[in-house]
Amino acid sequence: MRSNRIRTTALAATALLAALSLTACNGEDSAAGASGSTPPAASTGGQADQKPSAKDDAKDSGGDTGTSDGTSSTAAPAAKAPDTKTPDTKTPAKSSSSGGTACKASNTKLTLTPVSRPVNHMLLTVTNTGSKNCDAYYYPALRFGEAQSVPPVYEDSQPQAVVTLAPGESGYAGVMTSSADGSGTGGYSTKNLSVGFAGRGGISDSTGPAAVVPLGKSVYVDSTLRVTYWQSEMSDALSW
Repeated sequence: MRSNRIRTTALAATALLAALSLTACNGEDSAAGASGSTPPAASTGGQADQKPSAKDDAKDSGGDTGTSDGTSSTAAPAAKAPDTKTPDTKTPAKSSSSGGTACKASNTKLTLTPVSRPVNHMLLTVTNTGSKNCDAYYYPALRFGEAQSVPPVYEDSQPQAVVTLAPGESGYAGVMTSSADGSGTGGYSTKNLSVGFAGRGGISDSTGPAAVVPLGKSVYVDSTLRVTYWQSEMSDALSW
């Protein structure tokens, strides 16, 4: 009986020692595992020693750091606006000619008619009888009777552009035949009138033979005989 109790006590002590030994081993293993974990790599230098990333390089070079999906891209240079020169907007000067032929005796018809106002004035009408436009340059070169020279022109009557007549259209010139107050000299009456046409070069630039204008009755002229430039409107021809 006593020997059984001793054996039981010995067995219990042995089990307790085994349990304590196992607990101690487990604690050492845990400590060894904690202390034996790989420590973090020691830094070899400060932040300045780290190699810059491609993103940082892109920033330093002034380029684009990338697109929204993470792919890198290089910004294209801004397109240069085309060099567009503003065109000149100045209004060109009026042409001195329509580019057609000059009015002359062979492509026109002329008539001379008296008017009530202004006094001692007559209206010379030229009508284009040709099939093309014609330009009535300057003023008509009048010769009444046996006159050796043509009368002077009212310079202030010069229009802004050459009078161009389409087929069938008419132009006009006013003629002051004599002075109303009798101050003119060398007066005479005649039924003969010829009219010369000026060319583009001037009154002395003849376009050919003068046109003979029939007169219904005698016309009295003196030294004050004057004529206007060719006009497009009858009223303009009779305002001088």
